[in-house]
Amino acid sequence: MSLAVPACFFQIIDQASITSPKGFVSAGIHVGIRKRKRDLGVLICTVPATAAAVYTTNAFQAAPLKISQENINKEGKLQAIVVNSGVANACTGERGIEDAKAIASQAAQLLEIPAHYVGVASTGVIGQYLPMDKLTSGLEKVIPTANEAGGYDFAEAILTTDTFTKQVQVKLQVDGKEVTIAGAAKGSGMIHPNMATMLGFITTDAAIESNHLQLLLKETTDKTFNMITVDGDCSTNDSVFVMASGLAGNESLNPQHADWDAFQAAFTYVCQELAKKIAKDGEGATRLIEVEVTGASSRQMARKVAKAIVGSNLVKSAVFGADANWGRILCAAGYGEPLLRPEQVQVKLGTVAVVDKGLPVPFDETKASEILNQEKVDIHINLQQGAYQAVAWGCDLTYDYVKINASYRT
Repeated sequence: MSLAVPACFFQIIDQASITSPKGFVSAGIHVGIRKRKRDLGVLICTVPATAAAVYTTNAFQAAPLKISQENINKEGKLQAIVVNSGVANACTGERGIEDAKAIASQAAQLLEIPAHYVGVASTGVIGQYLPMDKLTSGLEKVIPTANEAGGYDFAEAILTTDTFTKQVQVKLQVDGKEVTIAGAAKGSGMIHPNMATMLGFITTDAAIESNHLQLLLKETTDKTFNMITVDGDCSTNDSVFVMASGLAGNESLNPQHADWDAFQAAFTYVCQELAKKIAKDGEGATRLIEVEVTGASSRQMARKVAKAIVGSNLVKSAVFGADANWGRILCAAGYGEPLLRPEQVQVKLGTVAVVDKGLPVPFDETKASEILNQEKVDIHINLQQGAYQAVAWGCDLTYDYVKINASYRT
């Protein structure tokens, strides 16, 4: 169960790296913002890359996002992104803005590029100022070390409470040229579908104009990153950046291009898999929950119901306890979309039918419990009101989620 992403258009690469597309290098090091782990990363393109981005809808948008948005809007291009973990640089006022500008300026000087070709991103504790002395000295160290083998170090440097790095890569043919798309992301807590709800970085060597790339990212975000939730909290720093070097040598992509559908499918797959990895790595999570809604009268209805179910703390708790309490699923569907018709709804836990026409049906509790104990739990709900569908991803709610967030600053 997943989005209709035709994998026949592209090849999935197991050893994924954000630097695999032509023209990209990266690095990640420890500069002392965090106690031991890598906490400063750079992603660099050898040429000015076509750029696009989406940002959090939280009113307290962090300073780095404001600077990145301002820089991208000047030409629709980036050549480098600097990311730190440990401190979010959010709710830091004018000082936070100046610090974000200083990071972009220093990186630009070291790379000998215009300052507006540098994007900045931060993740970590809200309300703390960046330790600029550590970042200043860190940039002088990390930028010279960036190389094509630095993908893993970069992917590790952007993490906070994540338990694993998140990378995806595919390749396909465009105009007979090999094109690569790769992505790296972080996200574990403060994840809720209200933009992208995480930090995500996507690279490609395809040639594509910024307006088409921006539209593609926005449309893809709505059906991938916007369909995940861990805890219902939309962070201040969430963003997804895309950089396209154009070095694959293809004719510039647009919706009329013969290979547009293939490129769109490959791009969607990268975003979808990153989104699923984030949902799977929810703080304290033991299971990935995938909710598929079919038979909706509109795409909006399908998405609202799917997100309501996967975001329900009662549903998440039931999955953690392997309790086939289907009433919680119906309850969430009902408040997610009050216009659905209860007498037509069908629900399955994996292959086990538990509800038909809004009423309970006899089922094997042991089989249902086995399904809920699997690493990936599938919930299907058919509204039988139309032809639209949607998929949302989340995770179970465990004791460890409270433990992790009760001591996040300490």
